[in-house]
Parts: sequence; C-alpha cells; structure tokens
Amino acid sequence: MLKLESKKVVTWDQLETMRQRWREDNRVVVFTNGVFDILHAGHVYYLQQARDLGDLLIVGLNSDASVRRYKGSDRPLQSEEDRAFVLAGLESVDYVTLFEQDTPGELIDRLIPDVLVKGGDYTPDDIVGAKTVRSHGGTVQVIPFVPGRATSNILDKYVRSRDRNFSESP
Repeated sequence: MLKLESKKVVTWDQLETMRQRWREDNRVVVFTNGVFDILHAGHVYYLQQARDLGDLLIVGLNSDASVRRYKGSDRPLQSEEDRAFVLAGLESVDYVTLFEQDTPGELIDRLIPDVLVKGGDYTPDDIVGAKTVRSHGGTVQVIPFVPGRATSNILDKYVRSRDRNFSESP
C-alpha cells in the first residue's frame, strides 16, 4: 500500500525545535486544531483566515483514537495519515502534528503559540489552551463558521441521498 507522507507533517519535538528559531526571528505562530475528517470549503476558508493571523499556521490533528473517543466508533471516516496528508497539501497550512490526547492542551503547553484559533462555535474563554497562550502574551481568536458548510451537513446530505436511492431501488 502507498504510504502518504509530507515534510509538513511533523512531531511535537520537531515543532519545539523549530519554535525556538521562530521566536528568535520574531515570527508569529498561529495554532488551531481539529478532526478535519471530511475536508470541505468551510475548513479551507477557516484555515486561510487562521493563517492570515500570523506568519505560520500549525494544525494539531486529532489522532484516530482521539477522534473515536470524541465522535464515536464510526469515526473518523479517513485515517489520521490521510487527514494529515490532505491538510499538509493546503497552501495555508505550514505544519501538521498529531495528538493522541482528548484535547490539544498538552501540545499547546509545549508549543505556546502566539495566536490560538478555533471555529465559531467556541467562545475565547472556552478554548482549550487559552489561559496558557494569554499568560505568555498571546491572543485567542474565534473565526466564524461559513454558513451551511459543515461536516455534519455533508454527512446528513449523503445519508439522505443514500436512503432515498436505496428506497427507490427495485
């Protein structure tokens, strides 16, 4: 089987080493995280907006085990390897790193980004890692969702279509 790899998919240790250089160069590091199971236009818009807040965008990606704990046993639909590869292929994403934990809190504590970003269903004070980022002089941003563009909408539409086609079969 073909192994999908990208130089943009890195370990936490690699990020820490790079982060030291970025600090010396006064580069603004933006961090966000998510499952990104079915990448869609809303995700791409969100990631572009996040990237515009700094010099580099790092995406923390929930591992398969983390997704199963968070979304249930039928998710993710795509493997962590495939999800990381797709994210790494986006121009707006500089680096992708996986996390096994239920939240990216430990990763944020190690990376200490300058800007922490989440999507519109959060308030800044509810975002995991906000306290850490602010305590180091960073900011927390919420980017509004693009209306009608959500993974759950896509999955619901697919299920309705599948069910309709199944019920119409002879």
